[in-house]
Amino acid sequence: MSERRRAAWGSGQPCSSAPALSMARHSHCSASDLPSSPCLTKSHQLPWLLSTAFLQLAFFISFFSFSFFFFFNLSKPHFSYKRSIVLLGLSERVVPNIANDLLPPGVCNLLNPAAIYANNEISLGDVEIYGFDYDYTLAQYSNLLHSMIFNTARDILIEQFKYPEGLGKYDYIPGFAIRGLHYDVQKSLLMKIDAFHYVQLGTAYRGLKPVPDEEVIELYGGTQHIPLYQMSDFYGKGPSLKQFMDIFSLPEMTLLSSVIDYFITHGIEFDQVHLYKDISDAIRDVHVKGVMYKWIEKDMEQYILHGDEIYAVLNRLVNHKKKLFLITNSPFSFVDKGMKHMVGKNWRDLFDMVIVQADKPNFFTDRRKPFRKLDDNGSLQWDKINQLEKGKIYKEGNLFDFLRLTGWRGSKVLYFGDHLYSDLADLMLRHGWRTGAIVPELETEIRIINTEQYMHSLTWQQALTGLLERMQMYQDAESKQVLLEWMKERQEIRSLTKNLFNPQFGSIFRTFHNPTYFSRRLVRFSDIYMASISCLLNYDVNFTFYPRRTPLQHEAPLWMDQLCTGCMKTPFLEEMVHIR
Repeated sequence: MSERRRAAWGSGQPCSSAPALSMARHSHCSASDLPSSPCLTKSHQLPWLLSTAFLQLAFFISFFSFSFFFFFNLSKPHFSYKRSIVLLGLSERVVPNIANDLLPPGVCNLLNPAAIYANNEISLGDVEIYGFDYDYTLAQYSNLLHSMIFNTARDILIEQFKYPEGLGKYDYIPGFAIRGLHYDVQKSLLMKIDAFHYVQLGTAYRGLKPVPDEEVIELYGGTQHIPLYQMSDFYGKGPSLKQFMDIFSLPEMTLLSSVIDYFITHGIEFDQVHLYKDISDAIRDVHVKGVMYKWIEKDMEQYILHGDEIYAVLNRLVNHKKKLFLITNSPFSFVDKGMKHMVGKNWRDLFDMVIVQADKPNFFTDRRKPFRKLDDNGSLQWDKINQLEKGKIYKEGNLFDFLRLTGWRGSKVLYFGDHLYSDLADLMLRHGWRTGAIVPELETEIRIINTEQYMHSLTWQQALTGLLERMQMYQDAESKQVLLEWMKERQEIRSLTKNLFNPQFGSIFRTFHNPTYFSRRLVRFSDIYMASISCLLNYDVNFTFYPRRTPLQHEAPLWMDQLCTGCMKTPFLEEMVHIR
């Protein structure tokens, strides 16, 4: 940066630091400032909605007024960056602070972490049957479980697979990985890929260390793009790229990175395929051999969260004459103890159907496996299943027999799960069920989005993007220099915004500007998504969810389009009062 511009900023800092400094000076809202209750009473509903609308209208008027002035003058002959500053009557130091002026007081805290978000229009009034997965849908687990899975799988590698004992020094790193990442087995790369199959540079890791952008591009033949034939298949398992989609995969990704880090640090050669398979097998053993189930059963209070809210959801649906069913891959004894802890000993009275060890996603595609009935003690019965009885427990089976025996078809069924592939994809695409995705990370990400630091970063980033687009038309030396500086500043702000969510990989929903591959699947396989099942308690049982009309690139944005679902404050229902 030129000395002239450094002097204009007054702090001697690079251009890109000014917005951040401005945020620190002016910030009066952070995630910790969020109200504990995101909802208002009915009497305050209309005034709040009107104030939100006017707030957003003021935001867009301010933004477009600035943009119109700047872009209108850019179209004039002999226009330059210096002339624009003179016309605006501002010093260069003030320009990034326009982001402050574009954010009316109270613009943070707009989004409601307890809201339900719609990808597709759906009316709950049309839904007669509600289905649920168990793990991370009805049962939400504490993060302590991730450490236990990591430690146990690490010890299995050392004791059973004879991996170096030095691996025992590695512990689980909370917050290292995020859901939805891809792993290139042949290249030992853990990375985030966007909806267009491009690697987000700066998010590729080999072991616990980032891989330089130049090396990533070279590894993929001079491009960031991953060809379709290399990508993961319908269920996230491709020939060389695997996608980690469930929450249980967080300790697996961290263990994978830790083992690679150890081998590289100690100069140990390894076969990438064998290493990936060994770690996958170790993680699988934690689940299949029942080790994880024993931890949770031993200390329900420590591992299971929000049990009272789950009872409120199920009881409310039953009281409104809705039918309920459960399809899970977990064994009956584990589910039974967990549901008794959350709902009570009579939990089975709430469900019309309970299916355990279903072997999803094969349950949705394999017609051959029959249902088996379990008695009250969980022992297998041998009689042929000609009907599915209310309150009974069934094992295995397949969806085709389920549909035949129940007659539950199409859009009157709404099924909730946390795994986009194993729980939701087949149901939506092959059978026409309505689907709801449980995304616990949503709550944390919304709280970050609600901070003024994020709002400032995003607003100035968007303003810079618009300026860059128009500045390309001018070829004088000064304009070209400004263009380069703005490009650098934009990139730094993008990195800052990414780091607010996760220093290694950013948000699970976005690369710098494009949706992630995870987001693409979320939109495709779910009608609605939310942080937890308890979000249903914020809505009437006949509520209709409308996706916001998002302008296409060739359409003009209207402020009305931007009033998102999450800005609506929904009143708590009476049955939630004692919980919240």
